[in-house]
Amino acid sequence: MSSFVYILKCSDGSLYTGYTNNLDKRLKSHNKGIASKYTAARLPVKMIFSEKCRDKSDALKKEYFIKTLSRGNKIKLINKNLSLQDLYDEYLLKKLKK
Repeated sequence: MSSFVYILKCSDGSLYTGYTNNLDKRLKSHNKGIASKYTAARLPVKMIFSEKCRDKSDALKKEYFIKTLSRGNKIKLINKNLSLQDLYDEYLLKKLKK
C-alpha cells in the first residue's frame, strides 16, 4: 500500500503537515472536521502538496522533517523550488556527521 506525506493550507493561511495511505479520503476527513483538531478549527482546508513515499516509515520520517522546516522553506517546497527528497537527504547527511 502506498504512503504519502502532504501539506494542507488552512482557511486562516496556516499550513498543516500529515501522512496517509489515501490522499482523497484523508482530505475529505479533514474537511469533515474529523481528521485533526487543528484543521477542524480552520476549515475548509486545501491540499497544496503531496509526495509518494517508499513506505509508512518513510512517510512518517518525512512528515517529521517537514514540520521542522521554516514556513519559507515549506513554501519553496510547495512551489517546487526545493525537492523534498534532496532536502531530506541533506538533513540525514547532517545528522550522520554529528
